[in-house]
Amino acid sequence: MIRHPAPGGYPGGVPSTLPGPSGGDTSQRTDVPETVDEVVARLSEQAYLCDRRLATAILVALRIGKPLFVEGEAGVGKTELARAMAQVLGARLIRLQCYEGIDLAHAAYEWNYARQLLHIRLLDTAVSEDGRAAAERDLFSGEYLLRRPLLDAIDNDDPVAPVLLIDEIDRSDEEFEAFLLELLADFAISIPELGTVRAARPPFVVLTGNRTREVHDALKRRCLYHWIDYPDLEREVTIVRVRAPEVSERLALRVAGLVQGLRGMDLYKLPGVAETVDWARSLAAIGADGSDVDDLEATMGAAVKYQEDLESVRAAIPDLLRDRPS
Repeated sequence: MIRHPAPGGYPGGVPSTLPGPSGGDTSQRTDVPETVDEVVARLSEQAYLCDRRLATAILVALRIGKPLFVEGEAGVGKTELARAMAQVLGARLIRLQCYEGIDLAHAAYEWNYARQLLHIRLLDTAVSEDGRAAAERDLFSGEYLLRRPLLDAIDNDDPVAPVLLIDEIDRSDEEFEAFLLELLADFAISIPELGTVRAARPPFVVLTGNRTREVHDALKRRCLYHWIDYPDLEREVTIVRVRAPEVSERLALRVAGLVQGLRGMDLYKLPGVAETVDWARSLAAIGADGSDVDDLEATMGAAVKYQEDLESVRAAIPDLLRDRPS
């Protein structure tokens, strides 16, 4: 492992252990699930409900050591999957949030140029040529390396291999995808000054995408692939009840039914499961049961985020409310 002082933070990433839905720490069981049913059950313990197809993809990824690439519409639980898996495995979650223009310095590592310059100035005090040569070699040692999320995920002293979340990979550039190929295939990062750093224990890698653009085939070939679709009504009601226990069964059913109806409309942005939960919680917060049009219109900003969509939904709510289960 490359030894170095701990950096103060990661631009573009979240290095710290992230809490789960309950806000607690990540001190969980550290054994790996052995069956599909166990994956489903242990994710359910973390308030994440998944079907057997997704659980199967997770189990296979764990057993054969391949990254899991999960695509789906926004708000269907892709990012939350990585959070929940970190809790299941008792591991640290390392998150890299992708964006247009993200590069190696923000994602993997960079040299601490300020410290290197200070070190160069101190070379003037070297008492011998041998001492000067040794000090110059030290300039590109781990002591001067600032670690970013990708390097931290494969080079660490964690008792349990971390979970690496590469979030919204489709927001990054194709050049960044090309850099990821080595990491995803070999769990390694090449640093010209130090050589290749390989993971002693590969992390569990989850990549997510919203299909704002097509991800290159070379990246997909290095991953297992799974598409998370919108849940059916029954499952969505269950998710709302699990994620927001203060919401009654009747309110959850009514709101989930409305959102299912909205997804059949020609909207700029369809609401995801996260928006269903937020809308149900908003109505519960004002003591509404979801049967009053005025209450629905007053709170629908929890589910609908664009002005044009707000107008369309406002006009459609009376019909949706009449046609949906109550």
